[in-house]
Order: sequence, then C-alpha cells, then structure tokens
Amino acid sequence: PGNSGGPVMMDDQVVGVAFQGTPGLENTGFFIPPPVIQHFLKDVQDTHYHGFPQAGIRLSPLINPAYRKYLKLEAPDLGARIDTLMSDSAKEFLREDDVLLEANGYPVSADTTILYEGNQVHGGIAFSQAQHKSKVPVKIWRDGGELELELPVFVNYKDRLEGNQYVPPKYFAYAGLIFTPLSRDYLSSFGQNWSAVAGIGLLYELFYRKNTEPERSRTEPVMLSTVLAHPVNANMEIRGRVLVDSVNGKRIDSMNDLIKAFESHEGSHHLIEFGERLGFECLDRDAANRANNQILQTYGIQLDRQL
Repeated sequence: PGNSGGPVMMDDQVVGVAFQGTPGLENTGFFIPPPVIQHFLKDVQDTHYHGFPQAGIRLSPLINPAYRKYLKLEAPDLGARIDTLMSDSAKEFLREDDVLLEANGYPVSADTTILYEGNQVHGGIAFSQAQHKSKVPVKIWRDGGELELELPVFVNYKDRLEGNQYVPPKYFAYAGLIFTPLSRDYLSSFGQNWSAVAGIGLLYELFYRKNTEPERSRTEPVMLSTVLAHPVNANMEIRGRVLVDSVNGKRIDSMNDLIKAFESHEGSHHLIEFGERLGFECLDRDAANRANNQILQTYGIQLDRQL
C-alpha cells in the first residue's frame, strides 16, 4: 500500500509496476508485468483502449490415447480438443472437435497448456497476446490432416462477467417494474455475500450455462430487479431479483426482446413468466400504460429506459 504506480525492481532492473497489496500478508503484493504494459502501450496507439482479445473457443484436454489414435494424431502429447465455439469468428473458421495444435507460434499440449516464459499456462494466453481485430495464426487437426488458418480475435465487450463501473447500467421501467440485464455488476449490488444471496440458479445462468448448455443460453439474460409500488402492480407477489423467461409468450434473450414484447403486444393483459419455475405475473395493459408516466414522475425517473 502506498506504492501503487511505482516501479518494481529486481537486480537494478525494472520488472513491472506495483498496483495492489494483500491485507493480512507480510511483504506480499502484486505488480503488472512488462508484457501487459507493452500490450497496453501498443493498444492505445490509436488513442483508444480496447483490452485483451479472446479466441471465442473453449479447450478441453485430449489425453485419452485411444481417442488420439482414433483421430490419427501422431504426437502423444500435442493438441487439445476444441469443444465449444462461442464467437462468430470462431464458428466461421473452426469446427467443434477440431484439435488445436498450435496458436500464435506456441505448441498446444494435450492438457490445453502452452509453454510461456518458462511456465505452463492455459492456451488462451496465446490469443490474448494479440490486439483487438487482429488475426492469430493457428494450426489445427481436422479429418486426419493438419490445417493452417488465421483466426480473427476480438475483445468481448458484452462479457457479463466483467465489471462495467464506468458504464451507466441498462434498465427499462414499465408500470413500476424495473428490468435490467443479469451481470456480475448487478449481482454485486446484493451486498458483500452476493453469491450466497443470488442463489445457484442465477449463478448458473450467468457463469456456466453458455458453456454447458449453449443452445439454451441467452445473449443478455434479463432480470426483474425491483418493483416500484403503485396500485397497478399492487397485487404482484413477485417483487424482484428474478430472471425473466418470457413476456406475452415470447422468449426473452435480451433487453431489446423485452421491450419489443411489451410494446408490440395488442392483447388486454401482459403475461410475464419467470425462470426457475417461479411462476408468472399479469398486468392490465391499458392500466399499466396509463400509470407508467405517473410512476416515473413519482419516483423521479427521467427516462423509461437506458440502453
């Protein structure tokens, strides 16, 4: 503490920039190493910081000798299986069950690691060294043969697991119901023990579903965050902190889906169904429309949405 931003020295050489200490530990801290600093300096040459890109793939170990023989892989410990494609660029150039042999010049071991600066680290490091929108050379094994490709990599600005402390939160307010995307920032508003308060269902939706059940995952899961009290919603039993599954029979994958489901509906009532088998709520559409502006004024909300 007190040294953040200062140089870290070893044998009269600057080896990084100090930025964080660890309370409760003596003489222990963290620093930013030169490769990260160099990546940052190159990144901001266009006056805009982008961040570290991702390949948009998930690797899994390929250890089983029988399966490696089935794939006709010759080297016993080279190559990890690509078991999930998460980005559009990955889906364009790669296939599930491709074997990643090399990335950015680093051979990929069967356990998904690469040898980087004398240490075995996860293969994703090979992609994050590149710059946003650049192309990373890769070698893959497909259909019994080796292919060389150039894979475009991008910074994932929509990563719900990352903090967005400098970005105003998205919301949509309708009839006193406040909707917002499910994100780590949102869950952290539950307090210091936010993971315990959130429960297994929300944690699974945010952190795991896109990898374990990609076909059921939502690009931007939407939460009913809270309900601002008003006669139009007085009979609602569900008052917030629940995942929205559908509105008026339409699956909700994003905030835009939610707004469209409300504004395009011509029926007499809005039916909102929630995830985790929590049931549904119903609103009188005409009464909700009439009350909306009054509720916004009562609670000092200038805009009904921020996207």
